[in-house]
Amino acid sequence: MDWLSIREFIIDFVKLILVIIIILLIMLYVLSVTQVVGDSMEDTLISGDVLILNKLKYRFTDIDRGDIISFSYEDTKYLIKRVIGLPNDTISIRDNTLYINGEVYLENYLTQDFVYEDFDLSSLGYETIPEGMYFVLGDNRENSLDSRTIGLITQEQIIGKISFRIWPLNKLAAF
Repeated sequence: MDWLSIREFIIDFVKLILVIIIILLIMLYVLSVTQVVGDSMEDTLISGDVLILNKLKYRFTDIDRGDIISFSYEDTKYLIKRVIGLPNDTISIRDNTLYINGEVYLENYLTQDFVYEDFDLSSLGYETIPEGMYFVLGDNRENSLDSRTIGLITQEQIIGKISFRIWPLNKLAAF
């Protein structure tokens, strides 16, 4: 090997290392791929769906009602749910109807009729949602580990917003 080919090899190797570092930084801090496990978000998301999680979004924008988010729960679990209640909101469920701040909240994304227990924030020890906390529900209300059971989630628990479904290909969607 001559000096020129060794130099080209070193340059190519350094380029490869830089590309790997950039990809890792993007996956750690900007975007990641995640998969739905379970049926708590049916019919919106089905077990096995592959999603893009935008980890950077909430560093620049507020969390909105209706956003589908991923958040950490119990150290090793990550859950995917829909944000329903924002700070200073009151939440209640009566006769299978969701009320936010005393008003009926229509959830056009729900495709099933559910029968589930009545709920009020006072059962979690709150009258309104405190600052920096959120009330989340799964779209499959009869089979979801969500704020009705685990309580409110904090902004620090939120990893990011589910932005796209990339698999299956026939169900590509932006959220």
